[in-house]
Amino acid sequence: MKKEVMGLIVKRDDGSEIVNYDNPSFPSYIYPGWVAPKVTWERVPHFHEDTEMVAVTEGTLAYSVNGKTLVLEAGDTIFINSNQIHYLICLNESVARYVIFVCHPSIISTSVDVEMNAVLPITQNNDLSYIRFRCMNEYSKKIFSIMMELPDIRHDSFQITKHMFEMWEIIMKQSSAIGMLEKDTEGADIHRQSFKSMMYYIQQNYQGNLTLDNIAASGNISKSLCNRLFNIYVGESPISYVMHFRVRKAAEYLRSTAYPLAQIADMTGFCGVSYMSETFRKFLGSSPSRYRKQWQDPEHASPSDR
Repeated sequence: MKKEVMGLIVKRDDGSEIVNYDNPSFPSYIYPGWVAPKVTWERVPHFHEDTEMVAVTEGTLAYSVNGKTLVLEAGDTIFINSNQIHYLICLNESVARYVIFVCHPSIISTSVDVEMNAVLPITQNNDLSYIRFRCMNEYSKKIFSIMMELPDIRHDSFQITKHMFEMWEIIMKQSSAIGMLEKDTEGADIHRQSFKSMMYYIQQNYQGNLTLDNIAASGNISKSLCNRLFNIYVGESPISYVMHFRVRKAAEYLRSTAYPLAQIADMTGFCGVSYMSETFRKFLGSSPSRYRKQWQDPEHASPSDR
């Protein structure tokens, strides 16, 4: 795990997340995390080939998956399938705690037969965006129990693989038992691709002057549909998303460089330090200077990875 990107969701140029694996040679990330208002890993839309599972241990939180908000209570677990647009949501002022497990499905693709008959039917199923294991579900207690064991074995690739097989069996059984939880239409799939294209465009051009016109054009859709898709998938307008994105990029520079604030403002598309500071406070609840000092001070409490 790279400590310098803890608490940040770092993306590739196409908008997919670069998962901060515990071991670079084994595609797995396990962490007992927490979420509170205005932290850098909350409300950051992203996707990845890895599957993601979150078990809530305390409080209430939510996940947005392809624009659908799913509330999770303590004892609940959610499975998010490969390549779905998703993000974590803090629902109130209280801290919620969870265990997160992000894992590339290749670790259980031990043969062509297993991959074709057990892995791909799940990961390539366009109708299966997520599975929510609620506290009353017959499989919930078992998968939650397995999730609770993961932090203690996060550096043991054999044990992680073993646990992943056990959970995958539950995922397959639950998929069979409940059918498709979210029917995906061809139109919805096209819209999701348009949204990914717009996220990519913003990733590539956030330093410049972004407008609703050119954001919508990058997804080959109208401005009204652009507004609607951003509200569906991330719950904010395209311009608000751009500002939120710039703030997160500024946070990366504040934590990883000694650049002066004026340079960071220029590098992240803000027209001056004052505007950057005002926007930074709005989204993260802190001034840039204070944020940098907190992360440079060894006495401060380190936040969760996510």
